[in-house]
Amino acid sequence: MIGVIADDITGSNDIGIMFSKSGYIADIYSYNPSVLNQLPDEWPDVLIFDTDSRLDQPSTAYQKVFQATEEIQKAGAAQFINKTCSVFRGNIGAEFDAMLDALGEEFAIVVLGFPKNGRTTIDSVHYVYGEKLENSQFKHDPIHPMTESNLVDILQTQTKRKVLGLKQEIIKQGSELIKAEIHKVKTNKLANYLILDVIDQEDLYEIAKAVKEEKVICGSSALAEELPKVKSKSEKKTNILPLPKLVPGKGLFCAAGSLMPQTFKQVEYMKNNGSCVLELDSLSLIQNGAVSQLDTLISQIVERINEGENVVLHSSNTNEKVRATKETATRQNWSNTEVSRFISSTIAAITTEVISQTGQHRFVIAGGDTSATVCKALDISGMRVWEEIQPGLPSCLSYTEPSYLFVLKSGSFGDETFIKQAFDHLRQWND
Repeated sequence: MIGVIADDITGSNDIGIMFSKSGYIADIYSYNPSVLNQLPDEWPDVLIFDTDSRLDQPSTAYQKVFQATEEIQKAGAAQFINKTCSVFRGNIGAEFDAMLDALGEEFAIVVLGFPKNGRTTIDSVHYVYGEKLENSQFKHDPIHPMTESNLVDILQTQTKRKVLGLKQEIIKQGSELIKAEIHKVKTNKLANYLILDVIDQEDLYEIAKAVKEEKVICGSSALAEELPKVKSKSEKKTNILPLPKLVPGKGLFCAAGSLMPQTFKQVEYMKNNGSCVLELDSLSLIQNGAVSQLDTLISQIVERINEGENVVLHSSNTNEKVRATKETATRQNWSNTEVSRFISSTIAAITTEVISQTGQHRFVIAGGDTSATVCKALDISGMRVWEEIQPGLPSCLSYTEPSYLFVLKSGSFGDETFIKQAFDHLRQWND
């Protein structure tokens, strides 16, 4: 079994589908100390624990990942993957160190490149759709602004272990040379973390051949798409979880809490194509509290869904409104993290009411923190990865009674049509 520790729920989905579409059964659980008691009798090929630690303090993230790694090892994992953000946001050094410490290991491969979603690494410098990371949309991330582009430098500032990069001139010569270079670094103890360049999917395939037996691999989900192609798998398990009934005559719901440009374009696409799109006014929430606004919004959403319309609810996403919200929050001594979590919890409360009142157990959530908060509100602590909609963006089935069929979308993933495609996808599956 492959054991994955991920720092957020959308990242868990992202890596889960990379294995799932090659016939692996991939299950995701919110990590807690008794998580092993939740597992079904037949364990999956890939077990993923979501520590929800990206927004934690480094020391807290370290403890979560250390304990989760110990537990996933007890569950029978033989190879370990530390799944992180594809642009290194979060507690990268603390979480990588925690996994190595828990396993008693001193070496890990790090592959961050994800060409299908515009992430490439050239001479250890990371790019997002051709722009250096420090000049990309992630420069303005409200929690983890990315102001550097060299991955070796970024990771080295977060760990006392030694970090090196393996450059394109080696990667492009194929798996045998890559494997030899890795062996040299390990044997001579030149580094504890070796970050590999990635320009295209062929690079990932050659890397996968070279590292398929490595005990610890860290980084984005992209390498997981190639690993099944070079690993031997004796049997294909069958997915037998039941699908929740699609209530006929009713619409579907999407809640978007992400401020990423991709999610903004996806919401605008729905608006421009005549869908019902409503705004959760973040400035009003911070200034005046939530109750009256929420009651009105919930009534509107439920009415439209019951009439057969799909509804998209988004938090305020224009630069002006976001800036005003932050300024107001600052005057009230709220941190960016506190604002983010308040808005996410408000969206979760709305989502829970909408599902309860409409009985429609299929939905879409956009944004990592929002997705995690909604899952907690709905008591979804375990799920099975179902089908891919766009690269790195699957649907999932919950281990709940009754079950949910849902999509948790990373804020920075997907083209402008994604929400429409997700709605179409949720409608196509029927018992």
